[in-house]
Amino acid sequence: MRKLNIDLNAAGKSRLMQLNELGEFRNEACENAKIYKEHAKAWHDKNLVRKEFQPGLQVLLFNSRLKLFPGKLKLRWSGPYTVVKVSPYGSLELKNRNNETFKVNGQRVKPYLGGLIDQAKTIILLKPL
Repeated sequence: MRKLNIDLNAAGKSRLMQLNELGEFRNEACENAKIYKEHAKAWHDKNLVRKEFQPGLQVLLFNSRLKLFPGKLKLRWSGPYTVVKVSPYGSLELKNRNNETFKVNGQRVKPYLGGLIDQAKTIILLKPL
């Protein structure tokens, strides 16, 4: 008796309409996510500051915690180093005070804006006298 009262064509059309609405909702959500990602990327790219280095410029090198500069209470930036050569893809060749050269990634350095510091004569007091 129940089977005779159910209109299968109407139920099928209703189910197809629901599936179409769900597909449209999913497409709209994907489009909104794509628009949001484009806006976020544009904002992020607008706020990036490009670092350009020229030979002769003094820079500081970031200690990436790979124990290259071991010791307690050390700064995370070491240097200053002098830029010797700049490659087109961002790597730099640096020279230290002993005129030894080495290559580093350009993302690990920042321009040094201070003057010369004689580290042998610099004293940092941790307690008042």
